Amino acid sequence: MDQRERPSPDEIRRAQQDNPKIREHDLAARLGISEAELVAAHCGQGAIRVEPRVNDLLTGLEAVGEVVAHTRNESAVHEKIGVYDKVVTGNKHALVLGDDIDLRIFPKVWAHGFAVEKRNGKDVSRSLQFFDAAGKAMHKVQLGPASNLDAYQKLVADLESSNQEPIVVFKASGANDDAEVPDQATTVQDLRECWSQLTDVHQFFDMLKRLKLSRREAVRMVGEVYAWALEKDAIGAMFQQAAEDEMPIMCFVGNRGCIQIHSGPIKWVKTIGPWINVLDETFHLHLGTHHVREIWAVRKPTKDGHVTSLEAYDADGKMIVQFFGKRREGEGEREDWRFLAETLPRIPGPTAA
Repeated sequence: MDQRERPSPDEIRRAQQDNPKIREHDLAARLGISEAELVAAHCGQGAIRVEPRVNDLLTGLEAVGEVVAHTRNESAVHEKIGVYDKVVTGNKHALVLGDDIDLRIFPKVWAHGFAVEKRNGKDVSRSLQFFDAAGKAMHKVQLGPASNLDAYQKLVADLESSNQEPIVVFKASGANDDAEVPDQATTVQDLRECWSQLTDVHQFFDMLKRLKLSRREAVRMVGEVYAWALEKDAIGAMFQQAAEDEMPIMCFVGNRGCIQIHSGPIKWVKTIGPWINVLDETFHLHLGTHHVREIWAVRKPTKDGHVTSLEAYDADGKMIVQFFGKRREGEGEREDWRFLAETLPRIPGPTAA
């Protein structure tokens, strides 16, 4: 759909009024537009365009107090309630390292931002929403009862853009680090040698880049010493056991512009249709198992001994969600997590040549 065929801001607002119960993400897909275009249609009528100046945003959010941090991809939604503290700014990478809100942010990917206010009778919801150049959601911040409204309003005023047009220019998505790389020439032996020399999990991405492999290609190739395929119910089984044992885990959900992390135990897990939901006091996760095509247990060497992750991939080879046992830098892997990961139901047979 080109720009001339796209619905006008008036048509977008009318569609939203006619479908008040449909989520913005789903309504945008139905209209054939990006989610950013749907939000932009309300500029001047409940939305204010703000500049996606990530460093200014993060430092300003510290004063806003308790909020809900929301990061999603097409198959998983990750929400954490807490405060944006322990902020580390940077133009290439920015971090939030608080006890509750833990983020890895890639500011150059953030292209559009909005402060959104919605009224429902006497109730008012307020949020900051940020999108990439294609209009896909990167990160959202939802105010709650304990948020500092004055600090929020000051932050919005500081970030307000001079451009308040109710449209955005639609662009194609940029390169995806998880995309499959065809016709790669790396051998299994090359991969295993490089893999065996890892001393930190953060070296893994650089290894993939150097070998010109996607993450899923690597786990498929490397063999069962380092990665093995799991049955589709493995994540549900992991959640059930971790909740029963009150085992602290780490849950990563991300997109091109932001990775959000939960560290701690999980308690209330509820499955509704194809969705596995964690509905704890300060952590909510919604995982669409119908989007999961492969689940892998992956073992990476570190200077503190190997660590094991569970990784779910969609049909395009993009990672949906990743889990570890909770640990700090310099600590070995939890034995209960390692035992759980290694005893989840495997798909029989060889997983690599």
